[in-house]
Amino acid sequence: QVQLVESGGGLVQAGDSLRLSCAVTTSGRPFGSFSLGWFRQAPGKEREFVAAVDYTGRRKNYADSVKGRFAISRDNAKNSVYLQMNSLKSDDTAVYFCAADVRGTPNSQSPRGQGTQVTVST
Repeated sequence: QVQLVESGGGLVQAGDSLRLSCAVTTSGRPFGSFSLGWFRQAPGKEREFVAAVDYTGRRKNYADSVKGRFAISRDNAKNSVYLQMNSLKSDDTAVYFCAADVRGTPNSQSPRGQGTQVTVST
């Protein structure tokens, strides 16, 4: 099993930066065996993929909408995954969820946390 708790959301202005954190607690499998990801859901929209990092930490992929602005990273010593968000836009406003999966890149059905709200004002 895995439990995830996000933090770091808030209200920022367009162009600002924000760093989200996700603390992961695992049982039965080590944290290092999980691939990790971030998803987001804006009001009235479906949940969408944002970024992911594989269990080695070497392979990362991003949604086109955030490439060059967001960066995902993991710290296996702290059982945590992060999302550095730069040059934020109003379109980035959403609830952000972190997810974990031992089977590969997390998807919308993977275990996830309760989410943290990010609001970008113009």
